[in-house]
Amino acid sequence: MDTLVQIGQILFILSVLVVLHEFGHYIPAKLFKVRVEKFYLFMDPYFSLFKKKIKDTEWGIGWLPIGGYVKLSGMIDESMDAEQMAQPAQPWEFRSKKPWQRLIIMLGGITVNIILAWFIYTVMFATVGQKYISTEMCNKTGFAFGEVGEKAGFKSGDKILSVDGKFQEQFQRLFIDIILGDDVVVQRDGAKVNLKLTDEMKKEIFKKEGRNFISVRVKNIVVDTVLPKSQAAMAKLVKGDQIVGVNNKNTQYLDQFTKELRSLKNDSVKINIVRAGKPETLNALVTNEGTLGFEAKGHTIKDLKKYEIVNHMSFTSAIPLAVEESYTQFIYNIKQFKLILRPKTEAYKQVKSPIGITRSLPTEWDWEFVFKFMAVFSIGLAFMNLLPIPGLDGGHALFTIAEMITGKTLSIKVAERVQTFGMIILLSLMALTFGKDIYEIIIDNFFKK
Repeated sequence: MDTLVQIGQILFILSVLVVLHEFGHYIPAKLFKVRVEKFYLFMDPYFSLFKKKIKDTEWGIGWLPIGGYVKLSGMIDESMDAEQMAQPAQPWEFRSKKPWQRLIIMLGGITVNIILAWFIYTVMFATVGQKYISTEMCNKTGFAFGEVGEKAGFKSGDKILSVDGKFQEQFQRLFIDIILGDDVVVQRDGAKVNLKLTDEMKKEIFKKEGRNFISVRVKNIVVDTVLPKSQAAMAKLVKGDQIVGVNNKNTQYLDQFTKELRSLKNDSVKINIVRAGKPETLNALVTNEGTLGFEAKGHTIKDLKKYEIVNHMSFTSAIPLAVEESYTQFIYNIKQFKLILRPKTEAYKQVKSPIGITRSLPTEWDWEFVFKFMAVFSIGLAFMNLLPIPGLDGGHALFTIAEMITGKTLSIKVAERVQTFGMIILLSLMALTFGKDIYEIIIDNFFKK
């Protein structure tokens, strides 16, 4: 059931984004009297789930949920309709229109995606408000870091003052700021400490800890969930137990406790707890990973609600803030793309297909989350399509702009070759990301205990 909810969310989000993106091409095409031969939600290689022809346009739903398309008469696109292009140009064809008209048609989908994100943020800020976990409030106890974080120079208790010279007020964005940035300033024992993250450090963070690299420091360790058949379960640890030490050594903070466990991998330990107001000692075996198999209260986003800031505002005041938020998300996409292009970070391994994205979605339907995610995804789709890669809107736009500047157009043969090259790149990238995500599913479900 949980998986069905995740699938339902991604299908809903993709359907809305793809349909609106393609309408961004369809509307200006019709305004400039270009014939639209097909309008498809999702791709339809070999067959479609549904199709119906209305006037000149075939409307349909494909079976492969990786995008969608509009097929314009007289345009070299993914259909590679060379036969049509070999005929004399007709007035209703895309190639017959002026360059500025073709440019507007090509950029229409990107424009709609940006407007959609701006609209969603505006409505949400004006209704439920702008919500975020305050970094300033989290800084009161400082942050906890894993083993990789400590190797990178961080220490539990550090307070994050700035990343690349800027203070991030939203804790949810702190990890991505650090991983995308280079220079971090922390406050440690009353003094400022400058840290510089190398690409090799970022690689280790991605590989071993991910977003768990940084968390809010939790004081008073109270067990929330004990994993079935774990070492914690075998030691008779139960929900509500307060952990106060390991081998009679006091551990006031969760990060202190986990650090002690990491130093005792595969060893038998005594866990000092308080249960129902009475001190007890449990015998446990630490795993090879340095864990016991339980989750503590206080370290999830849900537990951090006490640090949440909610800015309520009017519709008019929400508009400029929504524009700013859309711009911020676009800048994040640029930074992420730059990081992916730095091989030493191995950030390219973090790129996910719709399958991988689906697995990271919540297992309960939450409309607020769905629309926030849709806004973020919409900006990501706009950025991706703006890349000057043949086969994407940005590639078509680049050649049109070049034509406007030089007055020269690509020959049909050259255009076909460029389009083919672009499609090979895109399909190869899709095959790699889908393959990686499917491989991870197989490993997680069949080979991990």
